[in-house]
Amino acid sequence: MKLYDELVARGLIAQVTNEEAIREMIDNGKATFYIGFDCTADSLHVGHFMALCLMKRLQMAGNKPIALIGDGTTMIGDPSGRTDMRQMLTEETIAYNAECFKRQMEKFIDFSDGKAIMLRNSAWLKPLNYIELLREVGACFSVNNMLRAECYKQRMEKGLSFLEFNYMIMQSYDFYYMFQHYGCNMEFGGNDQWSNMLGGTELIRRKLGKDAHAMTITLLLNSEGKKMGKTAKGAVWLDPNKTTPFDFFQYWRNIDDADVMKCLRMLTFLPLEEINAMEGWEGSQLNKAKEILAYELTKLVHGEEEANKARDAAKALFLSGANDANMPTTELTESQLTDGRIGILDLMLACKLAPTKSEARRLVQQGGVFADDEKVASIDVVFTAEQLKNGVKLRKGKKVFHKAVLAC
Repeated sequence: MKLYDELVARGLIAQVTNEEAIREMIDNGKATFYIGFDCTADSLHVGHFMALCLMKRLQMAGNKPIALIGDGTTMIGDPSGRTDMRQMLTEETIAYNAECFKRQMEKFIDFSDGKAIMLRNSAWLKPLNYIELLREVGACFSVNNMLRAECYKQRMEKGLSFLEFNYMIMQSYDFYYMFQHYGCNMEFGGNDQWSNMLGGTELIRRKLGKDAHAMTITLLLNSEGKKMGKTAKGAVWLDPNKTTPFDFFQYWRNIDDADVMKCLRMLTFLPLEEINAMEGWEGSQLNKAKEILAYELTKLVHGEEEANKARDAAKALFLSGANDANMPTTELTESQLTDGRIGILDLMLACKLAPTKSEARRLVQQGGVFADDEKVASIDVVFTAEQLKNGVKLRKGKKVFHKAVLAC
């Protein structure tokens, strides 16, 4: 099976500008393609992970990736998928985030011997003169068409700033610039980027009279139609200091049954024949498929040694609940206690086992919370400083373990 057909079979392709041309290019290693990553945080997250995996697949087939760190576009802010304006970051913060991205990308993509390029779009966006930019590309963009774009339509009710309105032009200019200076002939991105990507191909066509291509990746949604990669603790990050390898493993080990096969196809590099053989697995077999998924993804992100440790720790916790050597732990301070005590609801919030006190209350009242292997019978249960010094082992449901310890 050639690469394009494999991407289709894995459910990765959402929209393409010219299927025949794109198929011919990527199947024969002729694509010099880019994916952009805006520096809105100091770590990449699960949403970026699928894009990195796609870059790796295409590179393995002989295509040349350009990893574009959007330190310039981050100064504007992408309105796609947003109901409000993104927080404005300082240039110092953006530069720091860009360095973090660089280190993480180098673990996935082979940048040796010119096999891939890493660029920062501030290199060409910051020197732009506003009047010259308007004269060069302004006439190529129809305001009417821009307002019909999905990335803008959903913001019109709450208000779309002129700052954000320029984002499509900036992203399009990236493609236009790299087409001329780096031979970049394709752009890949999330399906919510389709309008911005078409802006780039159209700018190249109108200014240079040449064809460039775009393909969007299917968004990673769960069975409820929500973006995957969020927990009660927030985003699932690729940085082990923000999401530990154990928590990363557990996230994938605990996904809904309906999402397992999709994630195996879209995110792992296991052969499709092996994945298809798991179709129809139920019960303990399906749990085995979840473990395979969690192990493969943890190995990709954190390496084989950390994946083995996470898998062994998860098995030990699940089987006995007694081995807490690798259990996620929250250290509490005296200031978080009241008169040397803390209630179960506040403790769950401190350990991020629930996003709100009402959710913590619901979990306790439904009998889904355990402390040191005993069911927490009431929302009024409290823990003393003495108990916490020895460590209190919490369990939410059957699979989520956490330890709370009072710092000495």
